[in-house]
Amino acid sequence: MKVCIYGAGAIGGWIGMGLARAGCSVSVVARGGTLEALQLHGLRLNQGGTVSSQAVASSARPAELGVQDMVVLAVKAPSLPEVARQIAPLLGPDTVVLTAMNGVPWWFLQGFGGALAGKRLSSVDPAGEIAEAIPARHIVGCVVHASCSLDEPGQVHHHFGNKLIIGEPSGEKTARVLQLAALLEKAGFEAPVSDQIQKDIWFKLWGNMTANPISALTGATMDRVLDDELVTAFTHSIMLEAKEIGARIGIPIHQTPEERHVITRKLGAFKTSMLQDVEAGKPVELDALVSAVRELGQLTAVPTPSTNALLGLARLQARVKGLY
Repeated sequence: MKVCIYGAGAIGGWIGMGLARAGCSVSVVARGGTLEALQLHGLRLNQGGTVSSQAVASSARPAELGVQDMVVLAVKAPSLPEVARQIAPLLGPDTVVLTAMNGVPWWFLQGFGGALAGKRLSSVDPAGEIAEAIPARHIVGCVVHASCSLDEPGQVHHHFGNKLIIGEPSGEKTARVLQLAALLEKAGFEAPVSDQIQKDIWFKLWGNMTANPISALTGATMDRVLDDELVTAFTHSIMLEAKEIGARIGIPIHQTPEERHVITRKLGAFKTSMLQDVEAGKPVELDALVSAVRELGQLTAVPTPSTNALLGLARLQARVKGLY
């Protein structure tokens, strides 16, 4: 099976290593120092202090890699417009595009959403160019529950977690999604098939949409965010807004914000991905994590004053730093 990893960061590299071990022919779209590292050393994985490597084809130009059986899309949301302009040479009629990304994806309301079904979210795909370049028929959604980082370009450090929840936007248990689950399990991942992948996306977002921007604004690790009672009360108000939006579009959350924070606290004093991006001077994923929730609130007539406040503050900070 020909698999291309588009986005050779921590998660993309980790998935690519597993698929290479499972016998897939893995290639990677990469640039700059990452491309040089892949060409010199292959894709590398640090797991438990042991570093393994896999030779992979790599190029900055997708046309050099050709049509794939599957493309694993593991980029940050701000990179998607560029991906949309370049991905065509990788896609054949039956290519699966596995979206291993955080936040609300551009295809979120495909095959789902009641009265909103099929609607394009302008917050994540303003001109519709992503949906046009990657038609919904190619999509299989993926929610990643794992912690990985980069030791250096091309070398992934896997910390914990091993789950990739996958699902068709329609919720159907198609032959291709069942085959993909079997392949991912062969590659060493836990790969349950979801009846409603949008619910899994929304539940993960429910914690990320507050933790990421608040930590990016303050520079605080998550233990310190959760230790501040005023900040925690603010996060609760945002989460309750998102919970009501989810209930109105068919993805109810049967948990309280307090219960969710108990889970988050178990992860300890960690830096969120958005805080890491701000510290590294990289563009931030505000639209997929927060703007999309605000837009869904407008579409469902749910007031979102707390979400608006968080988005305004985080967006202003990012604009001042040139990251949005």
